[in-house]
Amino acid sequence: MRFAALETSTEWCSVALWRDGEIASIERRALNRHSELALPMLERLLKNFNIAPGELDAVAFGAGPGSFTGLRIACGIAQGLAFARGIPVLGIPTLEALAEECGAPRVVACLDARMREVYYSAFEKHGAGWKEIIPAQCVPPNGMKLEGGGWIGAGNGFAAYGNMGLEKVLPEVHPTAMAVARLAAPRLVAGEGVDAALAAPIYVREKVAFTQAELDERRP
Repeated sequence: MRFAALETSTEWCSVALWRDGEIASIERRALNRHSELALPMLERLLKNFNIAPGELDAVAFGAGPGSFTGLRIACGIAQGLAFARGIPVLGIPTLEALAEECGAPRVVACLDARMREVYYSAFEKHGAGWKEIIPAQCVPPNGMKLEGGGWIGAGNGFAAYGNMGLEKVLPEVHPTAMAVARLAAPRLVAGEGVDAALAAPIYVREKVAFTQAELDERRP
């Protein structure tokens, strides 16, 4: 199986190519240049491995939560590649990809959601995959609820708001296309890909702005 993967939900832009169990990737700190960088990066990766876009069997992307614009870019590129070739698309939750990139047995994946909130979810490693202990949600930084110990925090939510009650955090860890590809591979083999028209981001929070009163309520 050959498929491409994209991850543009944070300030990082990354693409990956899965080729029969081998993965190659390119990553850049994009800030707000994801739409400019993602497709050329993928084209370069395909060229490096002498693979034509028409030879892809599927496309996976980091579906969110994360930057609204970033999520739409990854989803849109995935849909464009898939529509033209009639291949399936698979969205991988961004926070699960963050846990995969971290690799600790118990991970609190946390991204800065802006507006004094974070996206977070908690995962435990089970075999080759992850069990979601706390589903993805958007809460104020003091709103994370965890039970038990041994949790490792990962993601830029901790860079923005500190440890938030955890003993160990890795704020530099971020979701990558390589992690998306590793998670997508067994799911694509199992037939979990969907028609390109059905692919959609996972926003978690639909609201993009708060009133001043709402912001005041979230002040520490």
